[in-house]
Amino acid sequence: MRITVASGKGGTGKTTFAVNLAYALGIRGDHVRLLDCDVEEPNDHLFVRPEFTSEQVVTVPKPVWDEERCTGCGECAKACNYNAIAVVKGNVLIFNELCHSCGVCSHVCPEEALRERDTPAGKVLIAGNNRPFFFAHGLLNIGEALAPNVVRAVKEHIDPRSINILDAAPGTACPVVEALEGADAAVLLTEPTPFGLNDLRLAVSMALQIGVPTGIVINRSAGADELITDYADLVGVPVIGTIPFQRKYAEGYSRGEILADHHPELRDILLGVYDRILALRDSEVPPVPSLSEMAVDPGPDDEPVVGNAESYGEMTVISGKGGTGKTTVVASFAALSSSNVLADNDVDAADLHLLIRPRVREAHPFVGGQKAVIDPSKCTACGACAEACHFDAIRFDGPGNDELVKTYRVEPLACEGCGLCPLVCPEDAIGTQRSVTGTWYVSTTECGPMVHARLGIAEENSGRLVTRVRGKAASLAEGLRMRGILGDGPPGTGCPVIASVSGSDLLAIVTEPTVSGVHDMERVLDLAEHFGVPAVVIINKADLNEEQADRIERMALAKQSRVVGRIPFDKTVNDALMLGKRIVDYDADSPAAKAVREAWRAVQSFLG
Repeated sequence: MRITVASGKGGTGKTTFAVNLAYALGIRGDHVRLLDCDVEEPNDHLFVRPEFTSEQVVTVPKPVWDEERCTGCGECAKACNYNAIAVVKGNVLIFNELCHSCGVCSHVCPEEALRERDTPAGKVLIAGNNRPFFFAHGLLNIGEALAPNVVRAVKEHIDPRSINILDAAPGTACPVVEALEGADAAVLLTEPTPFGLNDLRLAVSMALQIGVPTGIVINRSAGADELITDYADLVGVPVIGTIPFQRKYAEGYSRGEILADHHPELRDILLGVYDRILALRDSEVPPVPSLSEMAVDPGPDDEPVVGNAESYGEMTVISGKGGTGKTTVVASFAALSSSNVLADNDVDAADLHLLIRPRVREAHPFVGGQKAVIDPSKCTACGACAEACHFDAIRFDGPGNDELVKTYRVEPLACEGCGLCPLVCPEDAIGTQRSVTGTWYVSTTECGPMVHARLGIAEENSGRLVTRVRGKAASLAEGLRMRGILGDGPPGTGCPVIASVSGSDLLAIVTEPTVSGVHDMERVLDLAEHFGVPAVVIINKADLNEEQADRIERMALAKQSRVVGRIPFDKTVNDALMLGKRIVDYDADSPAAKAVREAWRAVQSFLG
């Protein structure tokens, strides 16, 4: 049995569910394997506390330049679809953060001056003796973009004789798709808020598009779950469990406890959910629901506000994990600011529009690259394309002209559009087609211009789409003489985060005083250091665990950063979010609203 636990956004309780389900089944006597596939920010180990007994290095083939052989012809740069190579005055520059290890550059080099060398991209740590379940997790190297390669390495530890629980990354991009492929069932964690519903729609479309039987678990339920249950009924995906909202669960989570060990009622809930997961296996997968696009408002154009700034700064708000309140903070900052352009860089699961309510003025298709297509009438099934493909995207199963002859086909969800297979095909049977992978928008809001986007379900090149959003925001800031760009970044440390962080003037990291919040904040601080971007820290729900909050203060100082805001745990924030309102507008005198205003003043002082 393979169960993949996923969510459209972080912070829904995905890790908590996966760890505690594994524990509940393990102490019952089942053979269980928990595999943490959230390789950008693995958190399961913080609760499992395993003793790792072995380590597996994950390598990817990266090009290495031989200066003596190179003639500076530039064929490698022309062929690279990821802009990872530049030739300057005869010297080849390779940008590791952009390289997808596809092999095109070494293939086209006429002098064999670029050769592939296995380069570490991450590792898998294995705790084979852990009890009551086997445990392993992957860890992507900081600054590395190829998370799916590490996910595949983690999946090598699936045992067909066991219950395998795979904890996937948040979002709908390629690492999540890799974790879902081959699953017997997908469990999607959500919460009964407009944010939860928005992201659940994306996750449901992803899981059903891959063809995995899917169930929904509602976390932090206070009994009013119609927002989720009505949607579940509409699309034909069952709600297979409900976990109540309890502060004692949140406090236990902040201390890194396995909740099922301390709260028997939760263990019973999880075992009941597992019974319903078993019922999902081999069930009919409902059709993929359509996702509505944002409508362009044809009304009269508003005159844009023009500032008087001579230059602009860019602040990007990020978090090591989802669900820390990052978007809530950005939306309130937007309400408190003036003369800024807003940029929602979280293109996999954009949420900022739920609190900003933009009026869309422009909508543009995003051509994120190309996909390979095999003509079965020309294919001789020689296998050269499959052998050359670095992404296992070419499968041997399609019939050609002769029904008795099998040919190859391209798996669209696995293809990264590198362009290698057309180059190696001796029969000219492979072509490429441009792929529209998302939509980007330019909108007006009461807080200023806004640029945002939506990446297509399970699509690649989220980093490129982030770059497009940031580029348009920069042109607006410059043209309108705005003081700054306020960006809402994605969670994690992978490709879209790299695209959001590099070149920013300041990073504001929103974290929580929990064991996972501290762990993920440290990873993001390392990322900021890697790209040389100064960073400050804002602690959300700071009074949930004072010990962890103080630990965050010390860690920030050790990384040449500091805490500029402590936002208390305040029920008013959830009340505001349920109504789709910003906390500073909903109740300006609430403790959380006051703390957000103080944090904004501190951040402004850093921007000057």
